[in-house]
Amino acid sequence: MKNNVLAITLCFLGLTASLQAQEIIPLTKTEVLNRVNQDNTSLKISEQEFIEARADYRQTNAVFLPNITASHTGIATTNPLMAFGSKLNQGILTQNDFNPVLLNNPSQIENYATKFEIQQPLINVDGIFQRKAAKSKMDAMALKTERTADYLVFEVEKAYMQLQLAYKGVDVLDQALKAANSNKKLADNSFKQGYLQRADVLNVEVRVTEVQNQLQMAKSNVQNASNYLSFLMSDDTYVAYMPTDSLTVSSFEMEKTSISENRSDIKAMQLATNAYEAMNKADKMAFLPRLNAFGSYELYDDQIFQGGSNGYLFGAQLTWDLFQGSKRFGKAQKSKAEFEKSKLQYKQYVSQSNLDLNKAKRALIDAENKLSLTSLALEQSEESLRIRTNRFKEGLEKTSDLLVSETQFAQKQLEYYQTIFEYNYAKAYVQFLAP
Repeated sequence: MKNNVLAITLCFLGLTASLQAQEIIPLTKTEVLNRVNQDNTSLKISEQEFIEARADYRQTNAVFLPNITASHTGIATTNPLMAFGSKLNQGILTQNDFNPVLLNNPSQIENYATKFEIQQPLINVDGIFQRKAAKSKMDAMALKTERTADYLVFEVEKAYMQLQLAYKGVDVLDQALKAANSNKKLADNSFKQGYLQRADVLNVEVRVTEVQNQLQMAKSNVQNASNYLSFLMSDDTYVAYMPTDSLTVSSFEMEKTSISENRSDIKAMQLATNAYEAMNKADKMAFLPRLNAFGSYELYDDQIFQGGSNGYLFGAQLTWDLFQGSKRFGKAQKSKAEFEKSKLQYKQYVSQSNLDLNKAKRALIDAENKLSLTSLALEQSEESLRIRTNRFKEGLEKTSDLLVSETQFAQKQLEYYQTIFEYNYAKAYVQFLAP
């Protein structure tokens, strides 16, 4: 038995020394929030999604702005029609070019054409609604980015509290280990004097080993909480952090909390519905004709990049796709179904948000009640341990009863700090759901 206890103790001391050798950096919650706002990967991804949506919206400027192109084409031909037309465009036709022999068998001619074209949309109703849909999507992505930032604030609150709780666990178990070692010394002395049985001493040693194991697990929790904060801050050093703020109960007024339709994610859902509605209208407007203006300016020559002759063309075109094999009918039906589905999803999302808020409120009330009970239980267990420790020193208390009191006091301390965490977490969650 002694060999097992010694092996476990040496292992524990080795792990503790390893943790102590690691650099521990003090960290405030404000510092975490600032670094998350600057470096968090999820936030950067959300920002890029907004930029993507904004780029889609800017593409819809084509509904109003012209399309301008320029080209330069060079050809060499003996084709009768092309040869005659090239000379005509270059303005070099002569009376001799109307000779039927030359018309039918022309010599090779070179033609270089520089052309500037412009197409200006005039009436494109479906494009206007597509632009509205893209605008709604862009605004929704901006709100999504805002909600992502809100969620990260909530995650920082939770992660920082987890780090605080982990350190509280280390403090409690460190004190419990000191008390267990002190009682072990008393037990050893009592055993030497013949007041205790060997079984009682072994029970105390087992208690020491249990606390050592729990303390090591608590220190691992510190490292885990530190690593999660590093992840949130996009810090790949993964050092151990120490919170500069203590884990305490924070006050909160809950009566006025309720789900608001102005919450960024709910507004984003509404804008998504608006986008689907606009797309459905765009598909319906695709049945209407489109009116576009066009024009071109052309330069011709038999030398490259020259313009010995020129001409222009302008006009307007009204186009109307009367039937596309029922493709547009199916597309309009699909967008209508997507619009109706988005309305149902919005309603469901608001209902789910209200359900989550009501559940979070009840959890907060339960945590508040539990906090009062665990505080009272902690006081009672502390007083019980004090009495039993004094009686044990005088030889009036059983070792087993003292060990039970020690264990109970440590458990009540851990339960109390765990309840503070649960209460503060419930409060933070309510604030996240009803900002």
